[in-house]
Amino acid sequence: MSRLEAAAGPAIHVETAGREGRPLLLCLHGIGSSSAAFAPQLAGLSEHVRVVAWDAPGYADSADPDGPLDLDGFADAAADVIRAHGTSAHVLGVSWGGVIALRLATRHPELVDSLIVADSSVGSGTDEAKAAGMRARATELAELGPRAFAEKRGPRLVSDLADPALVQRVVDTMAGSVRLPGYGYAAEAMAGADLRPELAAVAAPTLVVCGDRDTVTGAEASQVIAGGLHKTAYVIVKDAGHLANQEQPERFNAWVLSHLHIVTNSRTQRARKG
Repeated sequence: MSRLEAAAGPAIHVETAGREGRPLLLCLHGIGSSSAAFAPQLAGLSEHVRVVAWDAPGYADSADPDGPLDLDGFADAAADVIRAHGTSAHVLGVSWGGVIALRLATRHPELVDSLIVADSSVGSGTDEAKAAGMRARATELAELGPRAFAEKRGPRLVSDLADPALVQRVVDTMAGSVRLPGYGYAAEAMAGADLRPELAAVAAPTLVVCGDRDTVTGAEASQVIAGGLHKTAYVIVKDAGHLANQEQPERFNAWVLSHLHIVTNSRTQRARKG
């Protein structure tokens, strides 16, 4: 683990696994989580890549931002993490993390080797009711407090097939990760986001993943992302809810490794032809 004194803001906490010099995989968590969400990837992928999972600014062990962050601000903070650990990265974003990853890919394309966008969407700004509901979450967190907020929201993030121990870990992770003002900034960033117009500008090859039992964003939202991209593959993870990377880590990690293998081989072939 380490803390990055980002050029644009306060310290960002990251968890790392895997040897230096391997391809970098940056993991960006969902709006109610932290680097703890990527324990299965830190353990399961570190023989192949250097895994770096952040606590977003204002979450868990990262410092609170100096002021409000919009989606560009979160994307810029993620760019700082990449620069601190290498020259570029494959970026894995789950849910809200996927929205950040897509913006990162258009805002800092030179830093993004490829994307894995899991159980995500193009943002809540596509619908007034969704945007209003997202903005209301900050008030709900303030009224309930992190523990009650997590106990209310956490269980719906996994499927009805999930092990009770996983449900408890998801709740505990959320309770230990979310606080104001960071969560409020994230909710506002999501509420204002509609990435549909910029999907065509994403140059990085992208794997779009969705759990077949995801009732939070769901297959339709993932299909909107996949359909708007030029270089994309879309896969369903069986027996997984919104947190497919945690609920079915072996299946999820296998898809990630397959994607990375394809991207690497494609670049090698292009280099040989060049």
